Amino acid sequence: MADQTARQRARRAAVDAQAKARRARAIKEKRWDALGVDVAVALAERDALVAACEARAAAALVKLTDTEGLSLPEAVERCAVPELTVREATRLRQLASDPGAMPAGDGRGAAR
Repeated sequence: MADQTARQRARRAAVDAQAKARRARAIKEKRWDALGVDVAVALAERDALVAACEARAAAALVKLTDTEGLSLPEAVERCAVPELTVREATRLRQLASDPGAMPAGDGRGAAR
């Protein structure tokens, strides 16, 4: 009888410990899930901001070239932005004519 009682207590203790560990894991999983959502939302917000800024830059480049008559290399030089290349300006101009040209999920566009 004593062996059976000890066995039952050991089994109960093990089951309780497992339940406690499961609850702790569930809490941790919920925390991780919430942080994962935070990351996804922040990146989506960033992509929307980048897309809006690139649309403004594209519109200005179109005005420089189409309205003001500058060539694209001249427009790039006029901008005086070291990171802006003719290739990047071409990509931005393509965005102005085809806003769907930007790949989904990448606020930076294809050519960087």
